[in-house]
Amino acid sequence: MKTIFKKRILWMVLLFFVGFLVVTIRLGYVMIIQADKYLGLARDLHQRDREIKAPRGIIYDRNGVKIASNKAVYSISVIYSQTTDKDKVARVLAEELGMEFDQIRKKVYKNSVREKIKSNVEKKIADRIREYELDGVKVDEDYKRVYPYDSLASKVLGFTGGDNQGIVGIEVAYDKYLKGKSGRILTLTDGNGVEIDGAYEEREEPVAGSNLYTSLDVNLQHYAEQACKKVKKEKKAKQVSMILMNPQNGEIYAMVNVPEYNLNEPFKLNKKQSVASAKKQQEYLNRKWRNSCLNDTYEPGSVFKIVTATAGLELNKVQVDDHFNCPGFRIVEDRKIRCHKVGGHGSENFKEGVMNSCNPVFMEVGARVGVDGMYDTFKKLGLFEKTGIDLPGEAGSIMHQKKNVKAVELATMSFGQSIQVTPLQLLRAASAAVNGGKLITPHFGVKTVSADGKKEKIFSYKTKDHVIKKETSETMRELLEAVVSEGSGRNCKIEGFSIGGKTATSEKLPRGNGKYISSFLGFSKAENPTVMGIVLIDEPQGTYYGGTIAAPVMKSVFQVALPYLGISRDYTVEKKSE
Repeated sequence: MKTIFKKRILWMVLLFFVGFLVVTIRLGYVMIIQADKYLGLARDLHQRDREIKAPRGIIYDRNGVKIASNKAVYSISVIYSQTTDKDKVARVLAEELGMEFDQIRKKVYKNSVREKIKSNVEKKIADRIREYELDGVKVDEDYKRVYPYDSLASKVLGFTGGDNQGIVGIEVAYDKYLKGKSGRILTLTDGNGVEIDGAYEEREEPVAGSNLYTSLDVNLQHYAEQACKKVKKEKKAKQVSMILMNPQNGEIYAMVNVPEYNLNEPFKLNKKQSVASAKKQQEYLNRKWRNSCLNDTYEPGSVFKIVTATAGLELNKVQVDDHFNCPGFRIVEDRKIRCHKVGGHGSENFKEGVMNSCNPVFMEVGARVGVDGMYDTFKKLGLFEKTGIDLPGEAGSIMHQKKNVKAVELATMSFGQSIQVTPLQLLRAASAAVNGGKLITPHFGVKTVSADGKKEKIFSYKTKDHVIKKETSETMRELLEAVVSEGSGRNCKIEGFSIGGKTATSEKLPRGNGKYISSFLGFSKAENPTVMGIVLIDEPQGTYYGGTIAAPVMKSVFQVALPYLGISRDYTVEKKSE
């Protein structure tokens, strides 16, 4: 009996020891290995985490003028466990915020840690809500994006959403620099989730977003928009676009797409659009926000002759004094392709052919260069790639596959038909043709500076040097200056300033619909370009020739922009007459 009793005691002691060992190991695992997990759960149970929004970085133009900033607003939210009179809370908030009672009541009665009622609430309304001293209602400081110039450069700047995140334009392209880092407040609560009065608060301060300095110039943007609005109204055009850029480094001074829209009301539609289906409304908004300078392609027409001329000179297939004959057309295989001058230009040299924008001359140059030569030049001038601009949604060119290019396609390409590029691609290619052969990257971002001014990031952009010979570029500048001083671009001539340029009138597809895009590309100074612009008038009514209606628009902008940018006159009228 004693032996059996001793065995039982031994087993009991052993079981107790094993049990104690298991509990000890488990307790050690929980207390040491899983300490962080359970500490977090305890904090979640006894703490409330409230976000403190970080102010978004300010966007400046090249002169330090604010073009996007912030306004202090407030965010209203409800903590379910702390509300003592839920119906009163719903009633007061519905009345003060101008919202439906049932909509707010559902949120107030929703058993969640924190339910947001409304953002971007004005200060005077937030102050009134505070005065009610409603249990469970939180009024937190927030920020609303504001644009001091309303619609100025709207399709470049873009705007932010309800949570102050970038949606389109520069706002989304540089969002990671602008958005900053939110802070938070940790408050102690009891087991029911009710905040304990006088308890210690943990506070993590927000970090403001970095400020962005851009190459945009508010004054030049304003001048360009005024000129575009004026011609749009006069010609009853569908749209007018313009870009002003430094062809030496790619900095964009202005980019216009008229009609623009109010950045402070980006989702506003007209009465007819606002009653359409949700899908249709989104289509209207996408169209409204679209930046045609880089999101859309078009047939460039005669401005593209800059590329063909560059190819001919670069490959030594044409010289300035080479002679041509224009009877008003050129037969290519079974096609009769006409010149814009029905009677023809007769005998002319290459310089005169460029000045006259003569199609037969450029068809002949294209034929001399050949498909391989043309496509090699396209590649050198960046026409097979996107420009790399620091804005979202850039489109690429639409070109024939090289193997499909026959004599007719080669002829029409030579004067800017049967291919499509974006206005920005064309501006970039033309820049390389006249700036000495450097292919630049168009851009807006110059640098970011932290809110405290201690950190600065200067942006750099890719360039390709010597894509064409310096001599080719010099000749192109001379030819294009002659276009403005004596040829088809004379309506952009400004006494005292040397200006180069090229006109274009391109028919929109499908052919024969009577719709055109009139355009002009110009630059100054002719011998050392520091500003280049392109203007496009989409579907002008009445007279639609680029030299007649587009060149004067660029002239009106250059008359202000050249002195403003410090570009001096090359001569006075008196000096020239002497």
